Amino acid sequence: MTNRRTWLTPHAHERLRDELAELSRTADTDESADQDDRATLRRRRQDRIREIQHLLANAVVGEDPPDDGIAEPGMVLTVRYDDTGDTETFLLGTRAAEHGDIEVYSPDSPLGTALTGARRGEQRAYRVPAGGTIRVTLLEAVPYGRHPAANPGAAQGIG
Repeated sequence: MTNRRTWLTPHAHERLRDELAELSRTADTDESADQDDRATLRRRRQDRIREIQHLLANAVVGEDPPDDGIAEPGMVLTVRYDDTGDTETFLLGTRAAEHGDIEVYSPDSPLGTALTGARRGEQRAYRVPAGGTIRVTLLEAVPYGRHPAANPGAAQGIG
């Protein structure tokens, strides 16, 4: 794992802290599992604990990136898939933490890597695991805190 800063919403940060507390409290109590299964479960739990500790130690919590229209973690991006004309809106952020109802793509994913640093109207391309190339155009990049997904009540006038 790198020591790159990880952007998290306050809600995602809280959920990760709660998950870490629960994982730290929980013992391997499944007596019906054999020793190998218990060891595998223990190893997975320890790996997840380390992952969460790393995320929390390197977290930037709730600080919106600048509203400059440049794609970076913490921005809600709207893209057009140029071959189909379809559009998609998602948060460029950490998939290891839940960010509410909005889809999340990691900056390390092929799409996230291609879009990071893009400006409105810029076309980027990325390769998919099957080997094809997909072209996307960045239509909009808005800081998460200014997007309706960050405050669903405000979008409905409940605010």
